[in-house]
Amino acid sequence: MKTILVVDDEKDIIELLKYNFQKEGYKVRTALNGKEALTEARQQPDLIILDIMMPEFDGREVIKHLKKDSKTSQIPIIFLTAKGTEADEVLGLELGADDYIVKPISIPKLLARVRNVFRKREEKISPENVIHIGAIEISLAQHTVHINKKEIFFPKKEFEVLFYLASHVDQVVTRETLLNNIWGSDVQVVDRTVDVHIRKIREKLGKHADCIETIKGVGYRLRKTE
Repeated sequence: MKTILVVDDEKDIIELLKYNFQKEGYKVRTALNGKEALTEARQQPDLIILDIMMPEFDGREVIKHLKKDSKTSQIPIIFLTAKGTEADEVLGLELGADDYIVKPISIPKLLARVRNVFRKREEKISPENVIHIGAIEISLAQHTVHINKKEIFFPKKEFEVLFYLASHVDQVVTRETLLNNIWGSDVQVVDRTVDVHIRKIREKLGKHADCIETIKGVGYRLRKTE
């Protein structure tokens, strides 16, 4: 279940989008201003729907902050705003937005754009791609992990946790995010489950185990290695 953060200072719009996204199977978080948006973004949603004209930092300031922070820089962002000139749209895209939609809202159009953004992001880590983190090579298609060109067996969940961290390299990934994305929100598992899997992954990584950093009280981050 993907999580979408909806940021808008109009409560009616937030409720409208929340209802329709949840109907499509998305989990929704919300923020009413730029300051709240930056706080919520630290929870690493899968996508942010961002208004521009808001109190406590406007949308342009918010995206600048997000793109400068390694923990949030890779989160896709769609501007949804009343600012509809060509210059506004060009500026929004140049700031790093993945798409730019002008109000009034067309729900079918918005949902299609959201699916398109997710599809493009997933294509960047398609089954044909192999992720390299230093001496670690992870192939989704083959479901294999090679360390210094030697294949190391990883059971399904350990592989999925490692692949998720590698897909978000240098970003802090919360335990909640790993639980939701690997086990699903409907499965009753606890934070300790993640910790146990991380311990087993580190054992298999051997001298490269330190590339997975523990962020106390939050989760984990996989750092690039030489």
